[in-house]
Amino acid sequence: MKSEDRIKYAKRALDGIALGDCFGQSFFMPDETARQRIKNREILNEPWYFTDDTVMAIGIFQILEKYGEINQGALARVFAENYALDWHRGYGGTAHSILRSIGEGQNWREAASGAFDGMGSMGNGGAMRVAPVGAYFADDMDKVLYHARASAEITHAHIEGIAGAMAVAAASALLLNKKLGRYGGEGEDFLRDVADKLPESDTRYKILSAVSVKKESSIDFAVSMLGNGIRLTAQDTVPFCLWCAAYFYTSVEEALWTAVSALGDRDTICAIVGGMVSLFADELPQQWSGYMEHPEHSVFWNIVEK
Repeated sequence: MKSEDRIKYAKRALDGIALGDCFGQSFFMPDETARQRIKNREILNEPWYFTDDTVMAIGIFQILEKYGEINQGALARVFAENYALDWHRGYGGTAHSILRSIGEGQNWREAASGAFDGMGSMGNGGAMRVAPVGAYFADDMDKVLYHARASAEITHAHIEGIAGAMAVAAASALLLNKKLGRYGGEGEDFLRDVADKLPESDTRYKILSAVSVKKESSIDFAVSMLGNGIRLTAQDTVPFCLWCAAYFYTSVEEALWTAVSALGDRDTICAIVGGMVSLFADELPQQWSGYMEHPEHSVFWNIVEK
């Protein structure tokens, strides 16, 4: 793959993350109100704001654009710098602690491994930002997995957080390869193909359990089996996102309506799904894009490729 194609696809994944993030964030309202809006396919007729999901994906994109790989030291610095630019973007408590520590000069390995009494974070943050890695290295799955792991380790030292990032990166690469005619897996086979690339983990086994959740299943059943991110962990978030991608990848709108129907951690679920399915789409929905707060129009305008 040519370098200009790599960065083009990575930017498409970043745009998909931002759209999903903004869309999902617009549904943080009382659950009954959200359910009614989703049932009626009623979008919020006011600006949609992006969160830390988009900001951290911008960091991934910056490093890929500059180095052509995940340089962990540089990525840690970019994460901390972007955090300092605008820390009111919905970062979790652990992310605040890790990114502030890195910004104050602590080694990122120490900051990440010290979380949760030395266990490291198993959160969904590594997964929410990683789709550009899958896009950039789509022609080499070994590199997809290697650099996805590297990108997650900056903030997530626990194997679950790492496996979640590897899963989303692998799925993103497969969907881009499907778009390019290089991969033909569908549904159950797609889910198995992703799971087969992961280390032993609860995340891997929950992705395998998604095989038994048919496309026609109710959202309530899918959530009962796969989670909806309410626990903020990779294993409670990524399996449902992959199920959405496996069966609704042909339509960005349908994939995101399905994703937000789970409620739970709706901005992150939609960011993950948006990043993946954007790589199969011809274009992102223009009407929805018109509601977005674009990173290019914020304090990040000078660091995102136009």
